[in-house]
Amino acid sequence: MQRPFCPGRIRRITLDTTLLLHGLGLLVLSGQKWFQHRRLLTPGFHYDVLKPYVKLMSDCVTVMLDKWERLVPKDNPVELFHHVSLMTLDTIMKCAFSYQSNCQMDSESAYIKAVYDLSYLVDFRFVCLPYHNDLIFYLSPHGFRFRRALRVAHEHTGKVIKERKQSLKEDTELEKIQKKRHLDFLDILLCAKDENGQGLSDKDLQAEVDTFMFEGHDTTASGISWILYCLAKYPEHQEKCREEIREVLEKRRTVEWEDLSKLPYTSMCIKESMRLYPPVPGVARELKEPITFCDGRRLPKGADVLISIYAINRCSSVWENPEVFDPLRFSPENTSNRHPHAFLPFSAGGRNCIGQNFAMNEMKVAICLTLQRFELHTVPGKEPLTQPQLILRSVNGIYINLKKIDKM
Repeated sequence: MQRPFCPGRIRRITLDTTLLLHGLGLLVLSGQKWFQHRRLLTPGFHYDVLKPYVKLMSDCVTVMLDKWERLVPKDNPVELFHHVSLMTLDTIMKCAFSYQSNCQMDSESAYIKAVYDLSYLVDFRFVCLPYHNDLIFYLSPHGFRFRRALRVAHEHTGKVIKERKQSLKEDTELEKIQKKRHLDFLDILLCAKDENGQGLSDKDLQAEVDTFMFEGHDTTASGISWILYCLAKYPEHQEKCREEIREVLEKRRTVEWEDLSKLPYTSMCIKESMRLYPPVPGVARELKEPITFCDGRRLPKGADVLISIYAINRCSSVWENPEVFDPLRFSPENTSNRHPHAFLPFSAGGRNCIGQNFAMNEMKVAICLTLQRFELHTVPGKEPLTQPQLILRSVNGIYINLKKIDKM
């Protein structure tokens, strides 16, 4: 008989699949080893490292928008998630590994297909009750497909790591590398040393590369897709963002690092969209200490807890009129009076998302360049139906109509 769907079980299935997909990366490590990896990886997200990425993000978004421009005359709705996820995958490979994938134009390569298969199969296993049993899943056609895709993905990342290690034989100091080219995430990983002068093992390197690759593109793709949908649904806010973007970018078709801090209203719209449609709808944790709630109920040490970010964001005791799209919730004066854990798009505490600044920068770049070139409109009869999985998806896709804006 199938066991009930419970937080502990969700956590186990997610953990087991994640271990196969990523290995022991930052996402699933704990204790001293997690602390060591977090400390070694943190320099990879310093603003000096993130700064050159903005141009690469702009280039990747431009490729996507050029594709959309060719679709506009056909007057067909655009399904956002497919296009955006290719763009975020392209971005992560260029920014993190300096790898020119061309995946937005050639999505049939073996590696791109493997990444897509893995993303689909992880979510499919999550919602298919028989596949919660390891034996049933691994002996099923989906299980064989999962392992085949896993082999292709791991062979690819292993090859990228090997080639980079070979190229860094003469330069093992970040300062020397930075004089020749911008640093990427892989440089940071390969040059990272702890207080004893020890770097990451080949196994740890593979795990962190796979973690950043898979966790860094699907979540951001979900966020950008839902943000664009919200702006299409609320045209008055879309126009306010566009006016702000025009003032900042003027006639430029690329976003620069300095532009990102000059977009307060656009940033508020991004946050309000993530409140209504959080890219990661829930997180699971194992309690290291017992906890007593304000009503006297207790949970023991070792209990598995599932925290629904989606439910918190739509709770009327936390948010006034929670179903209303109101970006001003995130104005400085309104934010200062709110509980710090009311809004958790990147989780919170010591295990918050290490790549949250990277993700926010990418979302800003994507929204800026999109609104500069297109008006967004919803498609009557094609309202998306949310489906919380490991990321927030739509059962029936996220469709919008595009109208090209004449050049300013």
